[in-house]
Amino acid sequence: MSGRSKARKRALDVLFEAESRGVPPLEVLAERINAAHPPLNDYVSELVTGVVANSEQIDALLTQNTAGWPLDRMPAVDRNVLRLGVYEVLKGEVPPAVVLSQAVELVAALSTDESPVFVNGLLAKIVELKPQMAP
Repeated sequence: MSGRSKARKRALDVLFEAESRGVPPLEVLAERINAAHPPLNDYVSELVTGVVANSEQIDALLTQNTAGWPLDRMPAVDRNVLRLGVYEVLKGEVPPAVVLSQAVELVAALSTDESPVFVNGLLAKIVELKPQMAP
């Protein structure tokens, strides 16, 4: 598993834990940074802070493109993998194919049997819409 793949998994862990505990993700991130041995990869912090900073836009995009499937009805793993994926797609530093592949890999390992197809389709739609979005 590459460094960025591990960072995505650890960022997912932070977002999932924050949601499960009902605390802000940045608080969980700070706890993880203080307790991590070895230290967290900088990309973990970048992903979590990016998702938090852009959460309204990310959740709006997901809500608009889920065809009546509210975010709160999705499995928590799927919801948070999608948030990470949308953030990376919007940021544009990682090729979309890599973002989709990594997202699918995460949900295939951690979520429902239907999750890989759902996550792949939704992120592919966001990738398709990205050129129409204001920078």
